[in-house]
Amino acid sequence: MIKVLIVDDSALVRSILTSIFERTSDIKVVATANDPYFARDKFKKFEPDVITLDIEMPKMDGLTFLEKLMNYKPTPVIMISSLTEKGAEATLKALALGAVDFVTKPRMDIESNFEQLASEIIEKVRMSAKANLKRVSPAPVIHSDQKILIDDVLQSHKRKCVGKEPVICIGASTGGTIAIENILKELPANIPGIVVVQHMPQGFTKAFSERLNQFTKIEVLEAVSGMDVKQGRAIIAVGGKHLMLQKGIKGYFVDVKDGPPVNRHKPSVDILFRSAANTAGKNAMGIILTGMGDDGAKGLKDLYDNGAFTVAQDEKTCTVFGMPRAAIEIGGVSRIASLPLIPNLIMQWRS
Repeated sequence: MIKVLIVDDSALVRSILTSIFERTSDIKVVATANDPYFARDKFKKFEPDVITLDIEMPKMDGLTFLEKLMNYKPTPVIMISSLTEKGAEATLKALALGAVDFVTKPRMDIESNFEQLASEIIEKVRMSAKANLKRVSPAPVIHSDQKILIDDVLQSHKRKCVGKEPVICIGASTGGTIAIENILKELPANIPGIVVVQHMPQGFTKAFSERLNQFTKIEVLEAVSGMDVKQGRAIIAVGGKHLMLQKGIKGYFVDVKDGPPVNRHKPSVDILFRSAANTAGKNAMGIILTGMGDDGAKGLKDLYDNGAFTVAQDEKTCTVFGMPRAAIEIGGVSRIASLPLIPNLIMQWRS
């Protein structure tokens, strides 16, 4: 049984989340709290396995409580965040402090919209209860269930003349924001172009790219169709859109494309990796990082089969060893590596 503590200043949100968890046979709400001070007492008394934590609360905000909690007793935390620019920035700080994942709080019609997120919330609690909280040192702080075939999205993306320039493609989900940050901040300014898919909702990827810019020697941008993939630049997929690598006369560029979710995700790592296999082939490096599920596994296998050097993050340093495991199991990985070693592998491959 997974014991959950709900911390939110809204009585309605506490009630809705409690109702959602009561429908399961393996999740039990052991306590709720309307502010971090009550939460502290409930935490000591009930020792929950997972905490859902609102970011904006009176007396003490969620980030301050999270930081104190991680120093006292690291515990899986899912942030409940507003879908605003301020909320996105706070959520990224929370993930850097050690939160496992987040759920965006509906702006209107909270009850019915939370109901639409019920399966996602339940899945994230189950995953968080198994999460590895000892994966890496924290960084500095400054639905559709339908399975869509990758080819349905890539139908207009035919195989083209394979480019000769090196390009690095990275895919991640749960735990990926801190993993990507730890990789990019170690890379030199003259690194080949990088394209990244991190599972995130629309509105969060701009804040993510801006945050990365603060810690890296390279330029980090949110993707725009037609943007050049070039040395010293990393491009982050836009939340709610797929991202593909294309080859033009002067080199690679990205194509931002709408379409149905693939593996329940948009952006999908599989879409990026498959397009890179078609466009860059052996001149690509594919890296699959921490994440729940199997998005990216088949695409990484396509890269591998086309001669690309492919890397999977190891289980010890993953928050969730889902996506890397899936890629390893189907034979799509050239090398399994711990997160701290991946920047060195990138630089060795480049040279």
